[in-house]
Amino acid sequence: MRTLNVAVMAACVALTGCATQPAGDSGPKSLGIGAETQDRTRARAHTELAAGYYEIGNLGVALDSVNEALRADPNYGPAHNVAGLIYSTLKEDRLAEQSFQRALSINATDPDANNNYGEFLCQRKREEEAIRYFMAAVRNPLYQTPDRSYTNAGVCARRRGDVAGAEGYFQLALKTRPNQAQALYQLADIAYTRGDLETAKGHLSRLAQVGADTPEVLWLGVRVVRKMGDRNAEASYARQLRNKFPNSAEVRALNAERYE
Repeated sequence: MRTLNVAVMAACVALTGCATQPAGDSGPKSLGIGAETQDRTRARAHTELAAGYYEIGNLGVALDSVNEALRADPNYGPAHNVAGLIYSTLKEDRLAEQSFQRALSINATDPDANNNYGEFLCQRKREEEAIRYFMAAVRNPLYQTPDRSYTNAGVCARRRGDVAGAEGYFQLALKTRPNQAQALYQLADIAYTRGDLETAKGHLSRLAQVGADTPEVLWLGVRVVRKMGDRNAEASYARQLRNKFPNSAEVRALNAERYE
């Protein structure tokens, strides 16, 4: 779960304002105590625009925008963070890592950069390093979504075989946000794997209450209630899965009766 603060419309408005500056007026200017320089304002606007394009998958324009941000202000940490996300998606791992590290060298407590770098490391099987960055993110008292980093840490711990540690992180995620869907799903899946069907069913019920009916959740539901012998519930989960996600891998597994 990568974290981004995006405000594309605000960015467009800001960029429109920036475009009215005189062509040769590119140096930083003090706008008063507590105010940003013009270069920092431009960097912020282009970074928000880049984040918006990244979110919709337009990586080429996103990269152009973030490079524009860094030309305006090479020391703007959030721009390096967004660059890291873009390069990571483009499989440019060296550039991605350099970008995340640059963002954190500017602000070591930036929770978004810590979370995103942690996810980058976890995806590349560097789990122990990754968890350190997730924990750095949640230590920032201003972080608005610590549940994401706790959940990411849990996924990463589980990936390295530390199931007990993973459960602890997922429980911390639920303590900060009781309806954290990914944490609930992971706990349900762990319970199912160890044969604790009642606990798995309880987590699935909570997922249903928050409307988290992804293919993975519905497929897990099929398997849990099937093992419990509840054919009506099994048919209900299977019907939802087929109706909502007819082309999913989970439906193919269901049709082939590959329950394990």
